[in-house]
Amino acid sequence: MEMVMSKEMDQQDPLANFKQEFFLEKETVYMDGNSLGLMSRRSEAKLQDLMDSWKTFGIDGWTEGENPWFTLAETMSARVAPLVGAEAHEVMVTGSITSNIHQMLSTVYQPTVERFVIVVDDLNFPSDIYAVESHLRLRGLDPAEAMRKVGSRDGYTLELDDIIGQLTDNVAILLLPSVLYRSGQLLPIREITEAAHKKGILVGFDLAHSIGAMPHNLHDDGVDFAVWCHYKYMNSGPGGTGGLYLHERHHQLLPGNAGWFGSDKTRQFDMDHEFSKAQGAGVYQIGTPHIFSMAPLLGSLELFEEAGILAIRQKSLELTSLLRQLVGQQVPELVDVTPMHDEARGGHIAFSHPEAARICKALKKAKIVPDFRAPNIIRLAPIAFYTSFGDVEQVVEKLQSIMENETYKNFSNERNVVA
Repeated sequence: MEMVMSKEMDQQDPLANFKQEFFLEKETVYMDGNSLGLMSRRSEAKLQDLMDSWKTFGIDGWTEGENPWFTLAETMSARVAPLVGAEAHEVMVTGSITSNIHQMLSTVYQPTVERFVIVVDDLNFPSDIYAVESHLRLRGLDPAEAMRKVGSRDGYTLELDDIIGQLTDNVAILLLPSVLYRSGQLLPIREITEAAHKKGILVGFDLAHSIGAMPHNLHDDGVDFAVWCHYKYMNSGPGGTGGLYLHERHHQLLPGNAGWFGSDKTRQFDMDHEFSKAQGAGVYQIGTPHIFSMAPLLGSLELFEEAGILAIRQKSLELTSLLRQLVGQQVPELVDVTPMHDEARGGHIAFSHPEAARICKALKKAKIVPDFRAPNIIRLAPIAFYTSFGDVEQVVEKLQSIMENETYKNFSNERNVVA
């Protein structure tokens, strides 16, 4: 019955043809696109094109060729903006998540004796916490006093009431992930932002696990700032250049970390020691754009523009719904810790099990690429571009076999070093 259902769903899938755009290892199902997306043929081609522009033009590549380097970041930012629901001048393809957190905090965080606390959460990715702590120390503040964490009741998800409960009068900034990496919980961005703004608190989100998997409405939701990477669902390649968003109401602010490429483009080569800020989010660039690290995103953006983020989100929800349904039926010993409702989850499903590391190793041996997160989480991310409904069924069948035959016991439960 399920086989017929997955076949029918694949036959009716409007995005099915995009799978041929990606490089897939033979007889392998890749379920780790929420950590690193696969390479597309167009990304490979764009990287080659930009290398060829260096070969052909040398230094003139900054102003010549199909994609002049001097304005490439601004051109790409305008194309990324619709994916996060922002105006083109509010987005910049630049830096990394961590460097962009530092840039945003150094720009918008203006602590006073009355307001100085930055609220984060107990489940956030470590890098975000490290960045906040180090930034506070640079400001001469003690993270033990100036950083506060929203706790989790179950170790996997956050409650809206608990988030709002931490927004006391001494809080200056609230920084949260849009989707929690452990459980795949999608936080209610608009509700959180409105609640914080009522108390005079600025709100920022880390979109690492949501950009490219679902639509956003950062501008209309009133979010103050956001940061993200492009190498997960956006398929820009390892270490690909990240992105930032700053609502236009803050664009009068000088960058906390100023650099040459934050200059007004028309005056950048005046070589004046007096900083002339670029208009919009471009001012929050620091160094020279990393052209080759940006190039694959050019190819990936073409695919997003052709498929449409709404269609991508719809298929993602259908894939993850099928995954959790089949796991619940066939592998009930895995505990599904991802919120049930569509509006409360991102693009992956997280399962907990005491032997999670072993199970992930057994899956890899069976040519299924999962993602393990300490101490006990198996993350599976069927990606709309290159995962079929039949692939999901195959994953669950392999999982069922591994659990029933206890083949995972052939592997160590110690975690490997993974990104």
